[in-house]
Amino acid sequence: MSPPACFIFGAGPFFGLPVSPAPGDVVFAADGGYRHCQAAGLQPDLLLGDFDSLNDLPKGIPIHTFPVEKDDTDTMLAIKYGLKEGYRTFHLYGGTGGRPDHTLANLQALGFLAQAGATGYLYGKSYLFTALRNGSLTLPARKEGIFSLFCLGQEAQGVSIHGAQYPLDRVPVSPFFPIGVSNHFQGNPVTIQVEMGCLLIGWEIP
Repeated sequence: MSPPACFIFGAGPFFGLPVSPAPGDVVFAADGGYRHCQAAGLQPDLLLGDFDSLNDLPKGIPIHTFPVEKDDTDTMLAIKYGLKEGYRTFHLYGGTGGRPDHTLANLQALGFLAQAGATGYLYGKSYLFTALRNGSLTLPARKEGIFSLFCLGQEAQGVSIHGAQYPLDRVPVSPFFPIGVSNHFQGNPVTIQVEMGCLLIGWEIP
């Protein structure tokens, strides 16, 4: 059985629930993400944020209120709370497709989770993102489809891609040149490895 996961709903566009909470998982709503919980038929275990996008606060749910002027986004507040509670797998919804600055912030949050030794998944309309730090990730075999990888932070060292149309073998990947964009599945599992550094990886949701 997998350890319990933390599901976080942000206030951005919501495109459905490809992965649903299992018994033992926890659900956090970040401000207006509460509406997405309602749309998905979920009762959040915690509602937090500055509530600049949710006026009528529900009753019967623990609420943590923060000032509007703060360093963390509402989603990052939820991530930090989940880490403090000991969760190491995070599923983020309502974090893409709206304001581009918030989308970028949530992509950075995946790197924040990877740096903390956790794994985050950010769900978009037809794409799924995660971050990989000093390790490997295998994507299941598909006959077709696109995936991409980008460097987060300093230049990543020893980046390898096996099983895809465009392989790499222990090469450096710079944050200033998109060498990893638009690679293709070819019916094989795809293994991505980085020896030192952090990669942002995204692939199409079937």
